[in-house]
Amino acid sequence: MELTPRARRPRPKVVTLTDRAADRVREIMDRAEVPYAGLRVGVKNGGCAGSEYVLEYAETANPLDEVVEDKGVTILIDPKAVLFLIGTEIDYETTKLSAKFAFRNPNQTDACGCGESVTLTAATEAQA
Repeated sequence: MELTPRARRPRPKVVTLTDRAADRVREIMDRAEVPYAGLRVGVKNGGCAGSEYVLEYAETANPLDEVVEDKGVTILIDPKAVLFLIGTEIDYETTKLSAKFAFRNPNQTDACGCGESVTLTAATEAQA
């Protein structure tokens, strides 16, 4: 009996950017003194709620990074963070008092009062 490989369903993007966030990332990267490979997104332990989002501009991609292209921006996702970020949309918000990148994450179950740290659960198989 010969088995034929089954076509895989397309994988959803782990993280997406709003138009505002993509515009801001491109603007920052265009003005940088060194060329960046992309925007690195991750999660680290910390804060009163347990986890914090990490954003930084990466000069190189790591071999195990999950690479997402969205709206002309390369997003490099730390492999340890993928299950905590599936379905996340990153926005750029400007108010009278601040300007920041904001995460809309379906895996976030709680946040501290100041909004700097969050509680995350790993995505389920249905979300992936």
